[in-house]
Amino acid sequence: MAVDGGAMNQATAGVLVAAATGLLCLPSAATAQQPPASQSQQETLDNTLEAGDEELPTPTHDLVKWNHYDGDFFHIRVGAGYLYDGAAYSQNVASTEQFDLNPEGKVRDARIIIKGGFKSNRPITFSSGILYDVPTRKFLVRETGVMFTVPELWGSIFVGRTKEGFSLNKVMVGYAGWTMERTEMSDASIPILADGIKWLGYAPEKHLIWNVGAYMDALSEGQTFSTYEHQYVGRFAWVPEENEDTVLHLGVSLREGKVEDGQLQLRSRPEAFPAPYFVDTGKFPAESTKMVGLEAYYRPRSFLVGSEYFFQNVNSPQEGNPFFHGGNVVVSWLPTGEIRAYNTRGGFFDQISPLRPVFQGGPGAWELVANFSYIDLDSGSVSGGKFWRFTPMVNWLMSDNVRLELAYGYGSLNRFGIAGGITQFFQARLQLQL
Repeated sequence: MAVDGGAMNQATAGVLVAAATGLLCLPSAATAQQPPASQSQQETLDNTLEAGDEELPTPTHDLVKWNHYDGDFFHIRVGAGYLYDGAAYSQNVASTEQFDLNPEGKVRDARIIIKGGFKSNRPITFSSGILYDVPTRKFLVRETGVMFTVPELWGSIFVGRTKEGFSLNKVMVGYAGWTMERTEMSDASIPILADGIKWLGYAPEKHLIWNVGAYMDALSEGQTFSTYEHQYVGRFAWVPEENEDTVLHLGVSLREGKVEDGQLQLRSRPEAFPAPYFVDTGKFPAESTKMVGLEAYYRPRSFLVGSEYFFQNVNSPQEGNPFFHGGNVVVSWLPTGEIRAYNTRGGFFDQISPLRPVFQGGPGAWELVANFSYIDLDSGSVSGGKFWRFTPMVNWLMSDNVRLELAYGYGSLNRFGIAGGITQFFQARLQLQL
């Protein structure tokens, strides 16, 4: 489902940034005298889950009120998000032989989401997201569907277009992540969305969380994310420690899918949206794939350390049944004292909410991050490349609505028969949301 939206040029992007920033800053004078929240007031465990929670986070402390309604029978909210990225590079000789990279700025994401629900005995929530896709210059339907609360099944049922549920980091809202982009193996192997039905379950007394889904391409065929005719996905997590101070999350994801039109392609950018695809298998014959993903996260208050690693077997006798793998390790620290909340029903981490926002006279929230990622797409007769990257970065959350990110990356690519292609990345991102 796509509608031609026309070009979004640099001037339009600048106007949008200025207008959105102005709207977000309007209430700052009125709220500047409000006392800052204390650390003890932080909600470090989120026990709610509604349709659309995986699409765009709802700000904990809204600077504006005109975009939502909360009545006796139903509630509804209109949200929006905007990302603008800039990237520059420094390359060694081997890297320049692989790619010719030039500094560039791009709109990364521009979307609107409508979400709400009905206050019945069995709550029903809904969401609908519309994304402006910059590469294709079209408006695309993103996460859209209805979620039904089903206590007899210890959770909820979602029907519609949603994330498959494979991987904690993939389930997390992109706007809430600790890095600018998800890791290469995640982007290469897991479609961002799928159409189908998903059961989300939660058994707190057993410390268990799960989601199980079945998906098909009847409505999404032709979309860039629709690379499978159908797929079955399950994710199961055990959370043996879960309290206001500490979270220990251990999980496994399983996935099996039939490849669309018998042709598979895995590719990913190097965690920089303006850059080309550094690893790319090209299209090759394949019938199906099977995947396993392992995830482990530990959050002692303002620290967080986590790792995910994926393994994919491809049923492709013509190419020697390739086996691909990759993952990452990440460490995050919030020196300003915030604690990243954990969603107990969805099994993922929420967006950081600053204790003392800049627009209330505080420093905002600062997050220091170090991430190491790796991907190997060379197997059988397929040569998609091997790439690793180390990324130290800083995130400055001025409020729940405004975030700035600065990142440095050091990456090494082996591809095109050339080893040791070293690229240094210098990146910045502006994030606005309502």
